[in-house]
Amino acid sequence: MLVLLTLACGRPYDVQPAGVGTDRPEPVFPDYRDVTIPSNIAPLNFYYTDPDGSHFTTTLTSGSMTVTRKGRDVVWKEKAWKQLLAAAAGSDIEVVSAYRSAGGPVRQTWTIHVSADPIDPYLTYRLIEPGFEVWDDLEIQERHLESFETRNISDWRHTGNHCMNCHIHAQGRGDLSMFYLRGEGGGAILNRGGKLRKLALNDTTMISPTVYGEIHPEGRYGVFSNNIIIPAIHAAGGLRMEVFDRNSDLCVADFDENRLYAFPETAREDVMETFPAFSADGKYVYYCTAPYLHLPADLDRMMYALVRVPFDAETGTLGAPADTVWSAAERGKSVCHPKASSDGRWLLFTLADYGTFPINHRECDLCLMDLSSGEIMDLSAVNADKSDTYHSWSSDSRWFVFASKRGDGLYGKPWFSHLSPDGTVTKPFLLPQKNPHFYDTMLRSFNVPDLGNAPVGFDAAEIGRIWKEVPAEPFE
Repeated sequence: MLVLLTLACGRPYDVQPAGVGTDRPEPVFPDYRDVTIPSNIAPLNFYYTDPDGSHFTTTLTSGSMTVTRKGRDVVWKEKAWKQLLAAAAGSDIEVVSAYRSAGGPVRQTWTIHVSADPIDPYLTYRLIEPGFEVWDDLEIQERHLESFETRNISDWRHTGNHCMNCHIHAQGRGDLSMFYLRGEGGGAILNRGGKLRKLALNDTTMISPTVYGEIHPEGRYGVFSNNIIIPAIHAAGGLRMEVFDRNSDLCVADFDENRLYAFPETAREDVMETFPAFSADGKYVYYCTAPYLHLPADLDRMMYALVRVPFDAETGTLGAPADTVWSAAERGKSVCHPKASSDGRWLLFTLADYGTFPINHRECDLCLMDLSSGEIMDLSAVNADKSDTYHSWSSDSRWFVFASKRGDGLYGKPWFSHLSPDGTVTKPFLLPQKNPHFYDTMLRSFNVPDLGNAPVGFDAAEIGRIWKEVPAEPFE
């Protein structure tokens, strides 16, 4: 309680000390030096971290257009920023910063490359306090990336403070998405073509309700894992908490017929399956699988491989046998969260030393596979020394967003990177905020950031009405 009170009562705009070993080691925060950004992103507001600096001047130049701001806090006017981006699309903005430090005058020059590829203009995420086995005041927000506008599409105020799980789009479509409301009055909230439905994705033959999953590109089906999840405080030093499955299977939901399909191949007690995802064309399902071990005793040996099986969109069934895409036994890493790009070229997933809960694994990194060749691409420009995970693609496959705990190691934040057709990725940039000190006082994580090409069309009040008044449709 003492720490929380100190944070809450401190001066929110105190400059954070800069230096190696701190979460503000660079001269500006967020560090937007030499990043690549989309041509439709909100202004990159930042501040100088040197606590002894003064007389700050920042100048942006593209062609014949120049914009200058004075002061430690650099906040761009939105109209001028949009004009600058339009002038610089496909080229660079030159940034010159000058100030006086304790050691004398400082002048730095860097560039911001403005890609001609725009990004999907909407981002959804769950705001949640970092914790172990409790949660409170959850919100799912939708952020307009071309401005600083946010709105709640579901929150604790309208749902009796029940748990809710993160919102996902199907290939970035604002009109095809879903999330879960848990507990009494809850269900899977499916947004299909602007119509909301509350679904009870469970039957008496399943080990649990559906947990992780994805919607088929055509919208009729969803593929899900059924997981009995156990959270446990870790005994190993330096590790906070682990979450593991005591049991897990796969199923397919037919949203047109309100039917659930289970499969003998993925219902074996000696094999675990989780994190299913469709291929871009909907003809395959990727998922993570591992042989069952005695848990939690053998948890640090629990490594999940990545496999792929055919999917029949006529019958809603999974085929067999499974083809191995990434062998955990050969590679010595555990796979989580496979996500295929909508152009069918790329597969992005995360790698950890073991298990399926990478958010608390500092070593967890993103991995990019070229599906046309099987080649693993170089993501050293993207990955950091803290957990990098919970990623999603833009609908044109040129951008991806992910949650990273780089910096403070505690709070996940959304970072964006551009992917060129040859597989080259760019230095990630942090989601810009109107107040450049926003992240200094934000005490919640951005969980599972997910890109959308249009707004979802519903809000927290409508979700509250559905929670109170609409029964969940049964599946069988």
